[in-house]
Amino acid sequence: MARTLPRISLPLTLVVVVFSGLLTACATDTDNDNYNLAMAALDDMPAEVIAAPVMVKQAYQFTAANPEIMKQIPCYCGCGSMGHTSNYSCYVSGTGPDGKIGYDTHALGCSICVDITQDTIRLLDQGKTVPEIKAYVDQTYARYGTSNMP
Repeated sequence: MARTLPRISLPLTLVVVVFSGLLTACATDTDNDNYNLAMAALDDMPAEVIAAPVMVKQAYQFTAANPEIMKQIPCYCGCGSMGHTSNYSCYVSGTGPDGKIGYDTHALGCSICVDITQDTIRLLDQGKTVPEIKAYVDQTYARYGTSNMP
């Protein structure tokens, strides 16, 4: 004798569908979280940047899109001897007359540079000001070396 499954009522089905949608809406994508801040497109970046790990790519994208912030944030990796004057210099070597950005590949191999940038992104997302972020970076990273900012 065959058993028949009970029929699910339409209201119960709607509740399940709505609840599933709410769960999906509340989920976060931590691998691609850009904190709703300006990020430059990868299209014009060097192949080495495009092939880099996600955190490094995000650091380059954020820095290129936010020079006014990153020029105020120091680096402590020892890059001052290379002529770098801020964390921005670890990513960008200059801007041409046409506005095209020249990229520095230094940060591709420097976790301190990338960590400082990722901390900056996170702290901005938390509502911190640039002076507060600079103070945090100074306090957190001074143990690694001398600031590259005057």
